[in-house]
Amino acid sequence: MSALEPALDLFLAHVRVEKGLAENSVEAYGRDLRRYLEHLDELGVDAWERVGRGEIQAHLAELVRRGLSPRSQARALSAIRSLHRLLAAERVTPADPSDEIESPRPGRRLPGLLSHDEVDRLLAAPDVRSAAGIRDRAMLELLYATGLRVSELVSLQLNDVNLETRVLVARGKGNKERIVPVGAPAAAAVKAYLAVARERLLHGRRSKDLFVTPRGGRMTRQGFAKILDRCARRAGIRRRISPHKLRHSFATHLLEGGADLRAVQEMLGHADVSTTQIYTHVDRTHVKRLYDRFHPRA
Repeated sequence: MSALEPALDLFLAHVRVEKGLAENSVEAYGRDLRRYLEHLDELGVDAWERVGRGEIQAHLAELVRRGLSPRSQARALSAIRSLHRLLAAERVTPADPSDEIESPRPGRRLPGLLSHDEVDRLLAAPDVRSAAGIRDRAMLELLYATGLRVSELVSLQLNDVNLETRVLVARGKGNKERIVPVGAPAAAAVKAYLAVARERLLHGRRSKDLFVTPRGGRMTRQGFAKILDRCARRAGIRRRISPHKLRHSFATHLLEGGADLRAVQEMLGHADVSTTQIYTHVDRTHVKRLYDRFHPRA
């Protein structure tokens, strides 16, 4: 057993009991820090007092050599900082050697974008000769028309959607409600589903949920992901399609059409507009076209 391990056990007990972290978070800390301890052992470090900025930076360089993403590197450094902060507070070490070490910039990965043609093919993929196919078409149309999170889509209830005014109530993170407009094609698809298909799927059962399964239960996220995967293959889309890619496509296509960023933020349910800015990777040609069209001095 390494001479460094008792301090790791102390730290994991601290974050589990005193910080109240979830077990999966504690396990993530443990994985990152055990890898750190292994590297310190390889460097010949046998006491925490001998760990300096050089050893930490050497470990970060090793993570780069192993091909870890900047996000994983930043997470590992966060765990190392938390460990050394505790060791300094408990006077195991005289100082915190991780202080002033800069985090790698993780960046923000953009979810894949569907083209307009791919969206059209995807929405046309369900077999509307069956009740399940009519439901699937309604779900796909509604997801693309509103940019809902998949959890928000499957949790919709009948009274959350007003097809006359073409709006719905979405319940997002923290159970916050927002009003989202629904386009005419999506409203028509939902109306077609409610006319006959939903009752066929329920087989006489009663349910408050908008989208249901033949067993009478609410559609699940996992169930919808399978539907989406099946429809993507039928539409000839070879890459993997996730519900979030439809949400991303909704936001990007709106912004490409000249929509206001704040309006898109409201529809997506983002608390901060900076979160919405991940979707603003519209090409420069399109931006110039909008400028030429709308700016008075273009």
